[in-house]
Amino acid sequence: MSIDRCFRTADFRRMAKRRLPPALFHYIDGGADDESTLRRNTDAFERVDLVPNVLAGMDQVDMSTTVLGQPLKVPFFFSPTAMQRLFHHDGERAVAAAAQELGSLFGVSTMGTRSIEELGGSFDAPKLFQMYIHNDPEMTRDLIRRCKEANFNALALTVDTVVAGNRERDHHTGMTTPPKLTPRTLIGFAAKPGWTLNYLLRERFDLPNVSRYLNAGSSVSSSIIDYIDSHMKSSISWDEAADMVAQWGGPFVLKGVMSVDDAKRAVDIGASAIMISNHGGRQLDGGRSPFDQLPAIADAVGGQIEIILDGGIRRGTHILKALAAGATACSGGRFYLYALAAGGTAGVLRAATLLRDEVHRDMMLMGARSLAELNPTMLARRP
Repeated sequence: MSIDRCFRTADFRRMAKRRLPPALFHYIDGGADDESTLRRNTDAFERVDLVPNVLAGMDQVDMSTTVLGQPLKVPFFFSPTAMQRLFHHDGERAVAAAAQELGSLFGVSTMGTRSIEELGGSFDAPKLFQMYIHNDPEMTRDLIRRCKEANFNALALTVDTVVAGNRERDHHTGMTTPPKLTPRTLIGFAAKPGWTLNYLLRERFDLPNVSRYLNAGSSVSSSIIDYIDSHMKSSISWDEAADMVAQWGGPFVLKGVMSVDDAKRAVDIGASAIMISNHGGRQLDGGRSPFDQLPAIADAVGGQIEIILDGGIRRGTHILKALAAGATACSGGRFYLYALAAGGTAGVLRAATLLRDEVHRDMMLMGARSLAELNPTMLARRP
């Protein structure tokens, strides 16, 4: 199967499963505990129906919007995700290239495999850096300095990882960064010789945004759970978030907001946007889906702060439902990570182009000439 025969996220997922060693596929695919929240993130969209307007004289639609001060040609962007070069050697460069081609924005993780400086100097697409606060405060200050010097457009603080979620698939597969050869993982690597040779013969795996400060994760193998629990600060306060808003001095996002009260506090500290997110179901299992929580948050802070719906996006209709419910834009990770594993840069670009085309077609079918015309009257929740 080639990426030309992929038409939806599930197709890219099947290709990723064929190409990746089990530990890496299940790292992308899995969630916390029983994975109920992981499933709910997408299932939530299926409980709400679209109600189109007809005879609207549709000839064209405008999908453009502005997010974090950046004009985008599409109402979705690429969430920051970690360790992308483990899934394909193109890594973050593939996502940046796709964002540039589509006129979108891409996020870069603290745990990324391409440096702030490389991405900042190589791509003109709007860039958001996603901050994990480590125990060393100087490291946090230096990361912010590096982002400013590399002309990143926005900063995001992830607030839902005070401890690592119980990602049981990683326990079963022995997932570490960088991958470690053990009897358990060796079988999986041997079964995927294309991936294994690619990994071994190309440049050494690194987490360049953190490796100048820490050995763990780059030259010393560590499980993701151990890395978070050992090196990331758990006691982050609202005062510290407010200090970071001031220190950055530009568009600022709180990623991982799920409650109305926290959304209001984000407004109070001067954040530019919130990402309604439960970390893709990888942290607290049993939590609500971002889409289910969106209407209450939009009612409370809509118009005061940008609202980005993050998680569970698989279709253009999902994006339209979120926008009609009050989101400014949507973001996602798995939809492009599967595609990255399946086909590198070409895979990510195809997945994002298919999603863009779905949004365009679905807006035509909804009778919405612009994103502003999407509103709650176009949604009906089933009993």
